[in-house]
Amino acid sequence: MNLTYRTAAFCLFMSSIIGICGVQQENVLESPSIAPNMTGSISQNKDNGQNKCPPNLPCSELPAHCLNCSLDENCVYGRTYNITCTARTDCLGDKILEKSMVCRYCYQTDHWEHTCIQKANCNSVASPKAYYRTNCSVKDSIICLGNRKFYKNLPCNWTGGYRWSTALALSITLGGFGADRFYLGHWQEGIGKLFSFGGLGVWTLIDVILIALHYLGPADGSLYL
Repeated sequence: MNLTYRTAAFCLFMSSIIGICGVQQENVLESPSIAPNMTGSISQNKDNGQNKCPPNLPCSELPAHCLNCSLDENCVYGRTYNITCTARTDCLGDKILEKSMVCRYCYQTDHWEHTCIQKANCNSVASPKAYYRTNCSVKDSIICLGNRKFYKNLPCNWTGGYRWSTALALSITLGGFGADRFYLGHWQEGIGKLFSFGGLGVWTLIDVILIALHYLGPADGSLYL
């Protein structure tokens, strides 16, 4: 009898564990059903991005990203085409517009037709020329094929505000005290020139020549103004 009771108690205990595990497993299997809701929220965010088009504006003045245009990817590169565009937002006037576009992808536009994020963490005086990768966006008035935002490699040519004329003047007049080096941000060399009286004039003369030839520039790697 004791064995029978023990067996029955063990069976009840195992059935309760299996039931609990079954409930947990069912919850895990149902969790992927959240994915459609996430997809829906992403689509809604895209709609919100489209609603950023300016309201109460004449349809003819809408930016290109607020227009749906009939673009042909098989067009001849560089040729100008007349296309039909439809406004994607509420605007004043006729929503069907006639526009002209040059057959090209957005990344093929000229540098003055797009804007890029400028970066100042590269060496502008490096040899060979240094480049950096940045994000660019086509201007609102340009209609082109493909994505209006793209990556582009730009030459590193930023400036920190240092003037070549100022550096040369300091090198000629106060170079023996390291003023030119201090101005350009070369603090260690400036201290060395200060306590050595410009290397007894030799270091001073060399720096004048280096700055005059644009060989010696700012310590941050930027270009002269």
